[in-house]
Amino acid sequence: MQDNPKNTVQSVAKAFAVLKAFDATLPELTLTEISEKAGLDRGTSFRLANTLCQLGYLTKISRTRRFRLTLKCLELGFSALAQSDLKMLARPLLKEMVPDIADAASLGMLDNTEIVYIERAQGDLPKLNLDRRTGSRTSAYSAALGHAILAWKPVALQREILERSHRIKVSEKTLTEIEPLMERLAQVRARGYAISDGENAYGLRTVAAPIFDDAREVVAGISLTIHADRMPLEDFLKRAAPESLRIANELSRALELSFGSIATSRKHI
Repeated sequence: MQDNPKNTVQSVAKAFAVLKAFDATLPELTLTEISEKAGLDRGTSFRLANTLCQLGYLTKISRTRRFRLTLKCLELGFSALAQSDLKMLARPLLKEMVPDIADAASLGMLDNTEIVYIERAQGDLPKLNLDRRTGSRTSAYSAALGHAILAWKPVALQREILERSHRIKVSEKTLTEIEPLMERLAQVRARGYAISDGENAYGLRTVAAPIFDDAREVVAGISLTIHADRMPLEDFLKRAAPESLRIANELSRALELSFGSIATSRKHI
């Protein structure tokens, strides 16, 4: 239905193209510039710009004959975002991943040396004597979610958290020594996401990505997990890594656009 051109109102799409022509580097545009950036002819741009002025989303600066966005544009999504928290925003995105992409999808936050699961969507993941319900905890040093968050913390803080952690081998693959863990966090940051292949739980494969607030500080992470029997790690990463990054970026963008008004769920820890 979404792919059918008959279901698209072109005038609405063109109006949003005009609004999206403006950005932080070009806050004011002439009609010609709007036409070029929006990919519209001058006549259409003129009618749309004037309509948006009448509706209050654009204003015309008479002395320069340029247009700029008004603060009313914030109302398009800000009111809904401001009433949400990160847990609520993540919930439908996690559910979309299960079961097609992953057997489980989680939102987690760092609390001292542990990851707290803030939100979780789970399908038919085999029972492995693990408690991964909302509110449950796992050590950050051994979890992909932990690596995804720690990797964007200052290096000195990474080391300090790892040194305070009670590091034991959860499986034969678990890293417990400080230097190998520090090297792993550097690799995660360079790659952009974390990978775990049976390191936190034998038989599970996980990919995790960081979520940033409006100050670009890491506040949480998103993870997608499958049972190892479902598919090889390489195939899983091809499918799940882009999705985890997409969701993390979408949630980060929401936090950025809300100017810090969206609660990052620390009240749930």
